[in-house]
Amino acid sequence: MDKAKRTLLLAAPRGFCAGVDRAIQIVERALEKYGAPVYVRHEIVHNRFVVENLERKGAVFVDELSDVPKDVPVIFSAHGVAKSVPQEAENRNMFYIDATCPLVSKVHREAERHEKDDLEVILIGHKGHPEVIGTMGQLDEGKITLVETEAEAEAFEPKQPGKGLAYLTQTTLSVDETKGIVDTLRKRFPDIASPKKEDICYATTNRQAAVKVLADQCDGLLVIGAPNSSNSMRLVEVAQKSGCSTVALVQRATDIPWDRLENTTTIGITAGASAPETLVEEVVDAFSTRYEIEVKEIVTNQEQVVFKMPKVLEEA
Repeated sequence: MDKAKRTLLLAAPRGFCAGVDRAIQIVERALEKYGAPVYVRHEIVHNRFVVENLERKGAVFVDELSDVPKDVPVIFSAHGVAKSVPQEAENRNMFYIDATCPLVSKVHREAERHEKDDLEVILIGHKGHPEVIGTMGQLDEGKITLVETEAEAEAFEPKQPGKGLAYLTQTTLSVDETKGIVDTLRKRFPDIASPKKEDICYATTNRQAAVKVLADQCDGLLVIGAPNSSNSMRLVEVAQKSGCSTVALVQRATDIPWDRLENTTTIGITAGASAPETLVEEVVDAFSTRYEIEVKEIVTNQEQVVFKMPKVLEEA
């Protein structure tokens, strides 16, 4: 019996960004240089496949520095940490390597600069996300106000009305939703200082733009990523708001909702910035076992960003 036909549209760019690739390499090189175990505070990136693969190589993931033996290396995740974390490590004479994405570090430095310029700081982001916790932890508690929605931007009142204002953003937000929040703040506070260069990172922006193009061409769309991955969840939201009738987040091929895709003929596939290409191939293979497939790559941008390794690992 002939298989039904399906067309798969692969978003390009998709998957790993430079910051994620660097963070994973940091763990792998540390294992090569120092041997197992190497400890990592929190998930190095938000993807269980990646984390479990590193665990098999000898990485140990923990919640806090108190869970780390004193005489082994510890790595801080790509999402960044509050200033108190490296300070605690130094107080305990621990050897640590910071795998914070350089684009997140840029936001940290902006927060410091705004405080130095005596500006009150607003951070646009999602409460509880590790990146937000890390960014807010660059200044003393209470110095940064978190704003999550346009309604909160409309209701925001400066703590010191005569003082200047500045805003920062989490790097993995929805470009469109963030624009609405920023527009609200600028309308209310015309002199508010903005980032010299957009805080939402190039990879987040590019992947959302690619999803918008895909959504116009398909009747089903899968985002490969983790539910705790901010950039992956934003891809789901962008696809839904772009009018795609069936959108689903899947971590592995085993999560594909075949019943929801039964009446679709053209399925878009993308991957969040912390999802490896192996998982994309796995999903494509799963479709090939059920259908006669035609695979097309839809290229909307080219990415050539590479971040340097920490000096201590450059030769590993």
